[in-house]
Order: sequence, then structure tokens, then C-alpha cells
Amino acid sequence: MYRAAKRFINTFRKRSTKDKRLITAIETIVGSKPLNLDLYKLATRHSSVAETNEQGLKESNERLEYLGDAVLGAAIADYLFKKYPFKDEGFLTEIRSRIVNRESLNNLGKKVGLNALVEYDQTKRDRLSHKSLYGDTLEAFVGAVYLDHGYDFCKTFILEKLIMPYFDLQTVIESTINFKSKLIEWSQKENAELRFDVLGTKTNSQHKEFTAEVIVNNETMGKGYGYNKKKAEQDAAQKTLVMLGLIEN
Repeated sequence: MYRAAKRFINTFRKRSTKDKRLITAIETIVGSKPLNLDLYKLATRHSSVAETNEQGLKESNERLEYLGDAVLGAAIADYLFKKYPFKDEGFLTEIRSRIVNRESLNNLGKKVGLNALVEYDQTKRDRLSHKSLYGDTLEAFVGAVYLDHGYDFCKTFILEKLIMPYFDLQTVIESTINFKSKLIEWSQKENAELRFDVLGTKTNSQHKEFTAEVIVNNETMGKGYGYNKKKAEQDAAQKTLVMLGLIEN
């Protein structure tokens, strides 16, 4: 009886310490303490470690990711629409897509510290962490902030804590490198045989992900990922250019 009680107390203390750390991290990232900590616990739980609730459903951050994706896109669209009153729809769509693409959000998720918070199956670390793990968690985190504090607060959080500190819009506007075209130009100049192979697609509950690789002179080079064929080939081309020393990582 005593041992069981002691184990319970130790477990409670561990959970309490873990919760305190999460609250501190949320306050650092968001600038405000959470009103509903459970939202953030769910936001940082990847589907690989989903927990089954009382209804028998597996709970992970995927639903919050869906919500956060929409809120993030809306907030950035509104901001760009007002910042560039004379730009057309094509320009606004392109800039927004550069900000919220999977690689950009993945890097941003790591920069704000979500890589230290997200819970996932560590045995799949190499397979998950280089793709969209942290970007997906960031979207789920935005969803949690939205439900916890409302849209106006969340919009301010997105702009003041995520976009303005980490994105130079002028740089984003000027970053028009077409990695695939650059690689094709290099191959023509060097008389190298070049081809792009789409290896396949993988579908989860929300996304379809394409995998592509670059073959140079029958040698496999960069492998890329994206939510359409074009993005996967661009990613593969960029990684190949880095491998060839033509651009910096």
C-alpha cells in the first residue's frame, strides 16, 4: 500500500514538473500563459504516439494541425493583403506560399523551440524529423493558441512572434530561385545526363506527399519531398545543387 502510494506521488510530481516546463515554454513562445494546457499537450503529440480516449478514438495533433493551417493562412493572407494594396492576387498567393511551405514551417518550428516539445516515436526519428514534423507541430500549436485565446490574439501572435521576427519579406519576395532550372542549366553546360524520377506518393489523413530523386550520370543524388510533384522535384534539385557545391545549404 505504502509503495503504491509512493509511486503515485512520484508520478504526480513528475507530471507536475513536466507540465510546469511546458507552461514555461508556451509562455516563452506565445508571450502569455496557457488558459487550457491540455490543448498544447495535444498540439505537441504526434500521431506516432497517439493516445486512445474514452470513446476509443486515437488523439494526436492532426485535427489541431488542420485548424492551425487554416488560421495561419488566413492571418498571413490578411496581413499581406493590407501591406501590399496594389499587388495582384498572384503575387500575394506566391508570397504566402513561400512563407507557409513545408520546409519554411519546419525550420520555423525548430527556431521557436517546438523540436524540444513535440512528442513522437523516437524509433522513427530519422524518418520524421527531416520532413514536416516540426512544421506540422507549429500548425497544431497555432490551432491551440487560437482555441485558447481567440482569433485576434492568435493573429497578433502569428505576426509578432512568428512572421516579423523570422521573415524578411523583401528577401522572401526576391527569393525566386528555380532550383530545377538551375540544375538543368548546369547539366547542359557540363554535358551531364540528368533526369528526375518520382518514386511514389504517400497519403495520410490530411496530405499527399510525393518523393522525387535526381539522377546525374546514372548516380542517385538528392532526394526531395513535397505535396505535389513540382515541389518534390524542386526539393530534390535544391539538395543536388548543395551536393554539387553549386549553392550553400
